[in-house]
Amino acid sequence: MDDAKADSCAAEEEAGSDVEVFCLMRVGRNSDWLRLFENTEIAVGRGVDVTYQLLSPSCPLMISRLHCTFKQREDGQWTVTDKKSLNGVWVNGNRITADEAHQLKLGDSIQLGVPLKGYNMEFDYILVQRPLKDIKLYLAKVQREGAKRVHISKKPKRKLTVEEIEPSTSNPKLYRCSSADKSFAKPCPLSPAEHQQGLSHTRTEETGPSRGVQEAEWPSDDTSLPSDLDDLQMYSQNILLLREQVDATQRQVASLEGEPQQADPFKEEQVRELHGQLQMLRAKMDRMAALEKSFSETRRQLEEQKTQQQEEVLKKQLEGALQEQKKVIDELALSRKAFEQILSDKNKELEATKEEKEKARAQKEEVVTQVTEVLENELQCIICSELFIETVILNCAHSFCCYCIKLWRKKKDECPICRQVIQSQTRCLALDNCIDSMVENLSLDMKARRQALISERKGES
Repeated sequence: MDDAKADSCAAEEEAGSDVEVFCLMRVGRNSDWLRLFENTEIAVGRGVDVTYQLLSPSCPLMISRLHCTFKQREDGQWTVTDKKSLNGVWVNGNRITADEAHQLKLGDSIQLGVPLKGYNMEFDYILVQRPLKDIKLYLAKVQREGAKRVHISKKPKRKLTVEEIEPSTSNPKLYRCSSADKSFAKPCPLSPAEHQQGLSHTRTEETGPSRGVQEAEWPSDDTSLPSDLDDLQMYSQNILLLREQVDATQRQVASLEGEPQQADPFKEEQVRELHGQLQMLRAKMDRMAALEKSFSETRRQLEEQKTQQQEEVLKKQLEGALQEQKKVIDELALSRKAFEQILSDKNKELEATKEEKEKARAQKEEVVTQVTEVLENELQCIICSELFIETVILNCAHSFCCYCIKLWRKKKDECPICRQVIQSQTRCLALDNCIDSMVENLSLDMKARRQALISERKGES
């Protein structure tokens, strides 16, 4: 219980502090700003054990588990370190080197990840230094509580707000009854003496502390406007409180004036004081209405300035994107030239290879033609006009097919060429082997024809 109470008090003291702190202002949003705590390493990523957890709804893997860290050096300068993230950390449009601390300056643009096609940069921040009271509503929730409790002891005591110092204007407490319906409750009855004493006490509270608080909270010069635009809501609430006080005072005046006329100097004095208080409250309400109007005008001007600043930032980002695109286009052009050169070299190699293949094919066809001519002119049997099959050589040195010369000798026993008497015939295996080797290089038709002829002669034999 004591620790929880201490944490609650520390959080309240921190919320009411006027010190200036460093933070990462998210571009385009009035929320999820990241406060940078002094003497603490701020870890950012999508993991659990980090100071600020960033989750991308459009691309869950855009932010790494431990994307980057922020740390303040001894000289007060902040640095950012990329923890080998997948999509990188970009400072002013340039990606920083991983595991190297990069120094930051006020106004630097820090981008985590890369923009998706058709979308703006999701995690885009600007390093700023603002009073804590001005940015407390915009800060993101700290994921790791250790970083939030570093400088709580150094924070000054918080100031009392208007609602805590302002006296209560509510009616007296209601009677408690056993009925569940509280619409029948009535205020506590007071005696005439107690009524006058309570009225005096109310008058003292309204003219004393309330007046002192208003004078302390609102500046005497209408031109000294606070920098926090959210004070406009607080001023509107205070105007409502003043209106309630005016209504309560008017009811008290009406109740006193409606009583029977008696020579009571205290009552007349109370009526005069209530009238004076009523005029003072009305004047104060008019003044606060004028302040609210001036604050609205200031807020409109500041929003216009903020819009101009965002436009300038977007212009810078657009220029950086155009430069990056130009670099990519140049790189693509160089790559295209290199690729075209490679294609040209390959085409030349293919043409040279094609020419060599054509030459080899022509040489092979020439060899086949020569072999065919030799076979037709020198290795044909004069009887059947076919290549020799089972070649035999006669005593006169002429060659014929064994089958052909056998048929020829049944008619005449002399050489068909020289007409010399055939005395002997001899098989020539060397010539048969040479013819078979040459036939292997001929066409398939010639091979099939020779094979069919051989089979036919064997069958007749």
